Amino acid sequence: MLNFSEVNWEQLLTVAGVVALKLILILIGFLIVRSIGTRIIDRSFNRMMERDSVSKGRALTLKSLMVNVFSYVLIFIVIVMLLETIGVQATALLAGAGVVGLAIGFGAQGLVSDIVTGFFLLLEKQIDVDDYVTTGSFSGIVESVGLRTTQIRGFDGTLHYVPNREITSLSNHSRGNMRALVDIGISYDDDIDRAVSILQEVCDRIAQEDENIVDGPNVLGVQGLGASDIVLRVVGKTKNGEQWGVERKLRKAFKEAFDAHGIEIPFPHQVYVEKPTGESPQPAKDNG
Repeated sequence: MLNFSEVNWEQLLTVAGVVALKLILILIGFLIVRSIGTRIIDRSFNRMMERDSVSKGRALTLKSLMVNVFSYVLIFIVIVMLLETIGVQATALLAGAGVVGLAIGFGAQGLVSDIVTGFFLLLEKQIDVDDYVTTGSFSGIVESVGLRTTQIRGFDGTLHYVPNREITSLSNHSRGNMRALVDIGISYDDDIDRAVSILQEVCDRIAQEDENIVDGPNVLGVQGLGASDIVLRVVGKTKNGEQWGVERKLRKAFKEAFDAHGIEIPFPHQVYVEKPTGESPQPAKDNG
């Protein structure tokens, strides 16, 4: 039986106080070092962006990765120091954990695959933060690229967490200039050459007004013959990410130009034929 009267409470409290003080100092040191390290990383990558030595997206990607790695290493060091402070032999514990970790590793092949794939995504510069990408069934803007997951913000606002091992095919829409394509129909009664000439005049005017256009746009000609229209195609090249705005501007300008020159943009028509019983067929009526 433990005799509490024989316990040296003063010495016990002193030892407990020293241990508690060490733990507090370690935690305070951890917070200070993490804060300083994060600021150093932020300033380093901000200077890199100011010097234009790397792109903004690439700098944000590498900065996020460096902060994560720095935090993981710092947390590992703090855990070892805490164990040593309370009298646990961290070296022996780590040796035993290595054997257990090996066994766990066989059951965590997916995690290993995530890390390996994430490493090559970063090494080969396949994607950066703020890139517009498509992978699998997800399309959107890359918000974060990590060693385990990649975060993609969809255009409806949904944030997709994609494990790196599932990125088996990737389309990056943010590398180089993009294509702006507009198809517009005219009626079969209109003059094709006149319509093409009007469209090209509009294209030349928009190209001078919009600095996001880098080539064209040009009227390629007749793209198709529809049930009620002749389809003309216009193609140009724009700065990355600006193709949708240029397409909207072109459609609006084409509609206004066609209205001003009396060229019809056709719409479907239906014809009804009435055949009353005992009477001769009536002329066809066009109900629009």
